[in-house]
Amino acid sequence: MNRLNRIFHNKQIKLFWFLRSFGRYLTPKRLLQSRLDRVLAEAERRPDWEYICRRADYYNKLSPAPATPPLREGLRPLGDHKFRRGVKTAYFFDTYEFTRWFSDRLLWNTVPGDVTTVPDVPSIVKSRPICGDNANSVLLNLDKVRHFIFLRDDIPFRKKSDKAIFRLAITRRPHRERFMRMYFGSECCDAGISTPRPEYPAEWTKPHISMYDHLNYKFILAIEGYDVATNLKWIMSSNSLAVMPRPTYETWFMEGTLIPDYHYVEIRPDYSDLEERMRYYIEHPAEAEAIIAHAHEYIAQFRDRRREKIISLLVLRNYFRRTGQC
Repeated sequence: MNRLNRIFHNKQIKLFWFLRSFGRYLTPKRLLQSRLDRVLAEAERRPDWEYICRRADYYNKLSPAPATPPLREGLRPLGDHKFRRGVKTAYFFDTYEFTRWFSDRLLWNTVPGDVTTVPDVPSIVKSRPICGDNANSVLLNLDKVRHFIFLRDDIPFRKKSDKAIFRLAITRRPHRERFMRMYFGSECCDAGISTPRPEYPAEWTKPHISMYDHLNYKFILAIEGYDVATNLKWIMSSNSLAVMPRPTYETWFMEGTLIPDYHYVEIRPDYSDLEERMRYYIEHPAEAEAIIAHAHEYIAQFRDRRREKIISLLVLRNYFRRTGQC
């Protein structure tokens, strides 16, 4: 089954995503805008409505008190949110999927890409710092075709190799480069990069392997890049352990709510205890399997597509209300 998954996974997912996205773009917005109040009213009768509200409030931490007068500085009309040359395609379509439900007259701001600072005005973003006042960073699930990937893993933890694997880009990521310098060639970790770079030793370059090939290892490193560790979601859906320092950025995945040594294996920020932590879980496989079970439980909350849509719509409705616009 893992071999079939390797063959059919990424390209087909991206193709279907683009086809669905263009289909949404061609759908008249008024059809959805006329249904918005009914959709959210029906959601209030769901048995998980309190959970939906908690999730929405986690993503949107703007004060519930509306601004008086409505906030306008730094915002622009939703009607200007159109597909044009130069836009980041994934970020455009992932925001448009939900902004099309709202009036073109409403004002907003969005910051595409890997966002590691808090904007000066309330903005829709993919990522934000976990600590500090991050209320102006309102999260939506953006670039999800790359970030929100879950795998099926048919290999039990105890059947996997007693090693860790690291295959992440390290260019302009000095903390990842530091990991490579510490663990390249070590017996505990198969560390390498897939793309040769002149600034790094040639022997660091190893053949590219798929996500599913990673699943032969008991431990998979999930070290933050420019913002979050992109691979964390699919690792936590597998039967391998995600290994990482405590996260400093978060996305729709709510990395700030993950519990160390409950959802993932925590290592020090300087990576010095990696081998020690690995040895512990190799010798205590039942504890490793408990962490994997907790990770799967955490992943499960994101699998209800209709609920995820309702949460996204509620995040945006609260955005417009909390900026005093409706």
